[in-house]
Amino acid sequence: MAIKGVTGSSVNLADALQKKVLRLDGAMGTQIQGYGLTEDDFRQDAFVDTAVPLKGNNECLNLTRPDVIAAVHEAYIAAGADIIETNTFSANRISQKEYGLEAHAREMALAGARIAREGADKSP
Repeated sequence: MAIKGVTGSSVNLADALQKKVLRLDGAMGTQIQGYGLTEDDFRQDAFVDTAVPLKGNNECLNLTRPDVIAAVHEAYIAAGADIIETNTFSANRISQKEYGLEAHAREMALAGARIAREGADKSP
């Protein structure tokens, strides 16, 4: 979770809520669908040899299309979101095992957190 205007690793949510009502972002997956991405977008150079179809494994996009994930965050921030969530819902070894990408789960999670943090840090 990243809160715009709040930097550092320690965020006191209770203090932020004392100052104002905080607005959260919305559905990441629904917004990603609006981009009409193809299987190639989920693979790029990172996952060319993966035998299983990856379309729909949105955490791959943290590595293959970080521009799309950043654009979703930016759109939510522009719409007034104070808090944005990372694109890391399935960035864990258990979920990624279905795609044979469990070894990439940590990398996906870190990239998702970095993209969200950068988006929050750029916001006014």
